[in-house]
Amino acid sequence: MYTANVSSSFGTLFRVTTFGESHGPAVGAVVDGCPPRIELTQEMIQSELDRRRPGQSNLVSQRKESDTVEILSGVLDGLTLGTPIGLLVRNEDARSRDYDEMREKYRPSHADFAYDQKFGIRAWSGGGRASARETVGRVAAGAIAKQVLKGFGVEVVAWVEKVHHLTASIDPLLVTTEQVEATPVRCPDSESAAQMIAYIEEVRKAGNSVGGVIGCVARGVPAGWGAPIFDKLEADLAKALLSLPACKGFESGDGFAGTNLTGLEHNDEFYADDEKHVYTPTNRSGGIQGGISNGQPITIHAAFKPTATIMHEQHTVTTEHENTTLKGRGRHDPCVLPRAVPIVEAMVALVLVDHAMRQRALS
Repeated sequence: MYTANVSSSFGTLFRVTTFGESHGPAVGAVVDGCPPRIELTQEMIQSELDRRRPGQSNLVSQRKESDTVEILSGVLDGLTLGTPIGLLVRNEDARSRDYDEMREKYRPSHADFAYDQKFGIRAWSGGGRASARETVGRVAAGAIAKQVLKGFGVEVVAWVEKVHHLTASIDPLLVTTEQVEATPVRCPDSESAAQMIAYIEEVRKAGNSVGGVIGCVARGVPAGWGAPIFDKLEADLAKALLSLPACKGFESGDGFAGTNLTGLEHNDEFYADDEKHVYTPTNRSGGIQGGISNGQPITIHAAFKPTATIMHEQHTVTTEHENTTLKGRGRHDPCVLPRAVPIVEAMVALVLVDHAMRQRALS
């Protein structure tokens, strides 16, 4: 008999479990460990889901979903109870007929083949749990995490920094959510945003897809969050982001660019101000040293590959392992980056809340 130990849960003290398939009745999440008396309304969660939902512009999937969240438990009169919070979002616009051919054929670079090899069965319609539709639950849970982080004075902001060959220069100390949300591509540099939009449109019309890089900063994180060795803060951030569909790379601070520097150039020197607060004028460590936050802004980058499903005929194999071809159909993102911005923020917020609660448990 086929058995597998597969986890759909994330976190230690602030724990999130997501559920649902892309073309099933609904998707959602259960959040366990949220402190009581945190202000939380349906509108707070909905505002984050609205940033993630499809159909926002020509740059993303045209699947029409309202992504209306239902809070099933854990909240009373706008305050959390300290009990598990159940969140449900019903699927409204699944078109399974677009995937009929994929019942017997694997999409190149998609999870179809790998899922079949692991489980001996797969949700061929819409990609099931491998679809970015699964991230609805993450964003809903992340909205709760953001509310908790407000009590610690922490703000998380992500943005599109690179689309294919187009790169914007963004200051993580100054970037705001309002600037990010000012363009449909979610790049806060208006000139770069215009170039990115034009390029994604060109790629979309050609039936192709592109990837890129999302930057993210967490400001206000105090020194001391995180843990040594296996539970390092950046290790948990890496796991969180690399668990996202299409995410293939992660770096914190200077990341790979730091390999071009010497130790003298790369080190963040410590200073103390008149009030004895310790700070570093540079932040090449990205706010994390030894796996623990040092009080500087936490800066990370996540790389996302091009969307796997494209509108071109490609070589593949059938479920019987016979050579064939397949041309993508349905509604898919030509570039995942604009909708991935709130998803990245959500995962970063979930990690930070979990470590904040773990740190508080030590005191």
